[in-house]
Amino acid sequence: MTHPVVAEANRLPLSSAGVAEVAARYATDADRDRRLTKNVADALLDAGFARHFVPVRHGGPAGRFGDLIDALLTVAEECTSAAWCGMIFATSARMAGYLPEEAQREIWTGGPDVSMAAAFVPSGNVQEDPAGWRLSGEWRFLSGVDHADWALLCGTVPVDGRPARRFFAVPRRDYRVKDVWFTVGMRGTGSNAVVLDDVRVPRHRSFDDGALMKGQGGQAGQEGQGGNPRSPCHEVPLLAVAAPLFAAPAVGAAHGALRRWSRSAGGQGGHGLPAAHDPRAQETLTRSAAEADIARLLLERAGQAADSGAVTHALAVRNARDAAVAAELAVAVVDRLFRAGGTGAQAETNPLQRSWRDVFAVASHAALRFDRNSDHFARHVWGG
Repeated sequence: MTHPVVAEANRLPLSSAGVAEVAARYATDADRDRRLTKNVADALLDAGFARHFVPVRHGGPAGRFGDLIDALLTVAEECTSAAWCGMIFATSARMAGYLPEEAQREIWTGGPDVSMAAAFVPSGNVQEDPAGWRLSGEWRFLSGVDHADWALLCGTVPVDGRPARRFFAVPRRDYRVKDVWFTVGMRGTGSNAVVLDDVRVPRHRSFDDGALMKGQGGQAGQEGQGGNPRSPCHEVPLLAVAAPLFAAPAVGAAHGALRRWSRSAGGQGGHGLPAAHDPRAQETLTRSAAEADIARLLLERAGQAADSGAVTHALAVRNARDAAVAAELAVAVVDRLFRAGGTGAQAETNPLQRSWRDVFAVASHAALRFDRNSDHFARHVWGG
């Protein structure tokens, strides 16, 4: 008999196909309007992205990383921005699992399908007061924030004379969204800014980032009162999972671009030859398919490692390394297909150019920089 929590955890990869269908219909609109349509944001919530990492005691499945990666790959084949926002909704909720229990109850009192957006880079001004903190200023960039009910904002506070990072949970009523997202790629993510003006954040709505970085469970991973179960997804160090999750939309987009290019190029290759007999078209197809598959396999292995229940530092640095390589492979695939598509691929109505822009934008994320991740890996192998 299937345990209900396991069944819920397995739901996301299955429901993601429906999200992909909706996202495909509105991908052009998202790219034009610089944010997801409400239809797509609602589809992400209905499919279970926001609840995926929510602790069981609050109605979520405390799900697996591998399931989320599979779902992101599926959605990204049709819309990279939709997959990215689904990833942000899921990972922001995982971060909220490190908040004190009082804040978790406040966020999920009405159920686990609460959309959240997070800003990971410290910004704004944070002043401590007797009841907690007061926040003012601007935070960038929060993907999907136009559809979010809560924001998780990072700021620094002095601890023993040195700045220390903390996250602060702020409800929608306490901030305003500022339209700042004018980009070449990933336009549909609506990664706008939030502005706060002397907003009080009570002490229970904040946590130190140490538990998140180290994967030490925090409130979510401890055996709570009344026998609350542990949440394994909160006991994985950030290094092991951030890059693979960020890379998944790019890899999924590369698979989608390959499928579309193959369908359009299949009738005719160069020099009047059928594509099946054109050496250049053959090489483009074969190399791109192999690289896209390699990238997917790297991410699937990273997901399996993260879900293993014993994520060592060796596994964490390997996951980050593999994700950086997967992102580079995705870039190689879409760049090759875009160039092979000729002038037609540059038309605004051609989804290949959108995939090309989106994948390059995803791969530029700091978490996917190869030099940064090779530093982690080399230090582990050689010491220092």
